[in-house]
Amino acid sequence: MPVSTPFRRPPQNAADDPDSPEPTPPPSSSPSSALRARLAHWRAWRTRHPRAALVLRRTTTVLAAVLVLGALLLPNSFAALEPSRFARIPAEPVVAAVLLLQLPRVPRLVLAAFLGTGLGALTVLNLLDMGFTEYLGRGFNVVLDWGLLDDAQSYVADSMGGAAAFWASVGAVVLTVLLLVVMALAVVRLGELLVAHRERTNRGALMAATVWLACAALGVQTFGPAVATTSASRAVEAQANRVRDTLRDEAAFAKEAKSDRFGATPGAQLVPDLRGKDVIFTFIESYGRTAIEDPVTAPGVDRTLDTGTAALEKAGFRAKSGWLTSATYGGSSWLGHSTFMSGLWVDNQQRYRTVTAGDHLTLTKAFRKTGDWDTVGVMPGVQKGWPEAKWYGLDKVYDAFDVGYRGPKFSWSTMPDQYALEAFQRLEHGKKRDRPLMAEVVLTSSHQPWAPIPELVGWDGIGDGSVYDGIEAAGVEPSEVLTDSRRSKEEYGKSVQYSVTSLTQWLERYGTDDTVLVFLGDHQPIARVSGDKASRDVPVSVVAKDPKVLDAIDDWNWTEGLKPAHDAPVWRMSSFRDAFLTAYGSTPHPTG
Repeated sequence: MPVSTPFRRPPQNAADDPDSPEPTPPPSSSPSSALRARLAHWRAWRTRHPRAALVLRRTTTVLAAVLVLGALLLPNSFAALEPSRFARIPAEPVVAAVLLLQLPRVPRLVLAAFLGTGLGALTVLNLLDMGFTEYLGRGFNVVLDWGLLDDAQSYVADSMGGAAAFWASVGAVVLTVLLLVVMALAVVRLGELLVAHRERTNRGALMAATVWLACAALGVQTFGPAVATTSASRAVEAQANRVRDTLRDEAAFAKEAKSDRFGATPGAQLVPDLRGKDVIFTFIESYGRTAIEDPVTAPGVDRTLDTGTAALEKAGFRAKSGWLTSATYGGSSWLGHSTFMSGLWVDNQQRYRTVTAGDHLTLTKAFRKTGDWDTVGVMPGVQKGWPEAKWYGLDKVYDAFDVGYRGPKFSWSTMPDQYALEAFQRLEHGKKRDRPLMAEVVLTSSHQPWAPIPELVGWDGIGDGSVYDGIEAAGVEPSEVLTDSRRSKEEYGKSVQYSVTSLTQWLERYGTDDTVLVFLGDHQPIARVSGDKASRDVPVSVVAKDPKVLDAIDDWNWTEGLKPAHDAPVWRMSSFRDAFLTAYGSTPHPTG
């Protein structure tokens, strides 16, 4: 009889089967559980590899200390970025160490993270200061300048391409976030380390404070800079003062803008001595004193000015030239334009917004107010809506898309100056008209990065601009110029020569007995070209055939010709409007 096998119920799941392996618990979805698991894994790794863990801890601590000290001692300009700047003793970490030692753990961690984040933010502001000082000759304004970062991205896109601008923006954002986070973690780590060695920290803080005080009292220096420093605190104070001054200036300037010496002057009493004249105000981008006086750029530019003066004299024109101190430097051309036209010192974005939102009389608006001139603007650099045209008093504005250009861009510049001037002749200046013309023309070929630069072509062969295709393709790449100061100076000088020659040839070719040309630079080029301590002076010239036009400004004591003498009078750019209106017979009727 067969032996019966006891009945065995098949297992319903692995847990019911004694022979099955012990199941692995499912991973927890809780963030705190995941964090605990990672910490446990880290502790286990440290236990298995104690020597490697020690090296890692010490390396991390050293890196944190270097990062924090470097941020505390970082200057806010490239000129001050020298090794000796980092061989100093900052007071801030000594004070921070004393504070952290007095607090319980949670408040201590909060304060350390706050201080680290603040130090990261200060580092970002110092880096922005470096960039703004290099390009605009001033520090970054946390109230006004955020909008300029978008302009900077557009400039990079026009100069280096859209991909470069995109990755530069991504890199800037990533760097900012990393600085804020990593700096906070670094200060927290150092704070915990100090507390873990409280007795030694107390002694070290006392010793550091004593050394700092002694160095401060004795004025000890390391190759120039003082050893004892509070540079981080002073940088914070400077940023706070900049914010305070900006807010105060806004109210003061709004009041100043309402006061106008010619604000209530009737149109019939404005510039009566220029009736019947075509008056053209022309800005040449970045045309500054450097172009005429720097040893690298001056020989070519001076030769161009001398040649232009002789050619214009042969055509019957005379010129007088002087200097104006621009309200801006290295960029933000619109600040120079509005300062020149309004007679107000417009040196920041808030002032610009304030003045363009009001009805302050501009030079261009003065001509329109008479009712005796047609007023137009030729703005090849404008590529989007430009509501300021109404404030300037321009009946018609030709932007980058209104002049029929079909050629290539030359880096940032949308078209060569010679084309813009020929289009102005075709569209406005060369037309038969019932009344004279007042025009504001902005030339852009001398805008950085000065590569590639257009070449002069025959005026009759300009056409729709397609003639420039081969010239642009054969030109220098911006990347070849941007990082080389000497090369930047050379190409800058060539670009100014091109712009000035284009303008003087246009006047020689198309100017009449009734043409009056006023041309000037809007600002100096960036510090890489003009130098760290360059002035903000720009040349200005008045050119005309009618001798009465230049006789009216004899008392200005300007230099004969297109090149102002080194010691020619220097005015603030904001003083030109009133001097010009007065010279040509305007009667003051103040407002405000």
